Amino acid sequence: MSRYDAVLLDAFGTLIDIDRPFERLQASVQRHLGAEITVAAAERALRAEMTYYVAHCHEGSDADRLAALRATCAAIVLAELGIDADPARAAALLIDAIAFRAYDDVEPLLSGLAAAGVGVAVVSNWDCSLPAALASAGIEVAHVFSSGESGSSKPDTGIFHAALAALGAAPERALHVGDTEETDGVGARAAGIDVRIVDRGGRAGGADTITALTDVLDLL
Repeated sequence: MSRYDAVLLDAFGTLIDIDRPFERLQASVQRHLGAEITVAAAERALRAEMTYYVAHCHEGSDADRLAALRATCAAIVLAELGIDADPARAAALLIDAIAFRAYDDVEPLLSGLAAAGVGVAVVSNWDCSLPAALASAGIEVAHVFSSGESGSSKPDTGIFHAALAALGAAPERALHVGDTEETDGVGARAAGIDVRIVDRGGRAGGADTITALTDVLDLL
């Protein structure tokens, strides 16, 4: 019998990463606006946008609100780059610059959990486009909970309880895996869920740290 009935997974930094974002933004600006920027300028602009997005991603709760959020994020990029352009047009530029890729240990983990009969849900601070983002990286999970659609952002326990309810699992029979102690660790523990923090660089250490998602399979 498995130790867990359900495994909850964070998205960014756990399942997926952004593929060469600064180089892609540099190319996207040239393609969409005909402007030349350096990779360093692209990095500065995108980091400013990411900081805003992390704090406001829950606002993208439906298509209209997501479009508004993306326009605001695009305006931040343009301002950082010193480019004068329509933010609505720039939103397409930003979308074009963002491509997600799955980490190599994702597929073995999901296959192993399926073989063990363990329920899986993605629980992430993200806008309503999270299922599409996962699919673009080749990840198909039936239960996906974003802060935008659920109305609860980690470390709030609401998003965790919603995922457990969908899977029919009790907190003490669940494990959450994420990459951030402040949101994943604190939130899951507050919900009564076991936690592992994935640190692929192996720098953090600690009893609750794993260095690959496939380490979860050894915990079952």
